[in-house]
Amino acid sequence: MKAGTYWIGDLCYVLGDRWESVCELIIVEHKVLDGVFTLPDGTEFAIYSTAYGDGTYEDREGRVYLVDSGSIGCVLVSSTDDPESILQGPSGGNVIEMDRDFSTYEEDGLIVLGDIEIQTSEEEYWEEEDEDY
Repeated sequence: MKAGTYWIGDLCYVLGDRWESVCELIIVEHKVLDGVFTLPDGTEFAIYSTAYGDGTYEDREGRVYLVDSGSIGCVLVSSTDDPESILQGPSGGNVIEMDRDFSTYEEDGLIVLGDIEIQTSEEEYWEEEDEDY
């Protein structure tokens, strides 16, 4: 994805009326797809299913993400329904500046969006990883 200011979290909170279009793209024959997608209006976003569905998750830096759609993703703040509001306060996710183009993926419950790592499966993951530092 391109460098820029991104909102990271459950995209159902920030895409409003376009959430139905998101679902039409990512749900195919009762299977939910992960990856990078583009809405008909040109909005590009990444989205990945969480390992345990809805709930509260943290990234490696301790930032909190509230989830009600069983997924976490990212979209440019400028592509959200209300960019001004998102920049002014909490919205269930976090606004993060991505200084360079970045890749996204999910592996074993770990959602990676550039340098942001959000563990959605085992809590022990952070303890295991911390031993390497």
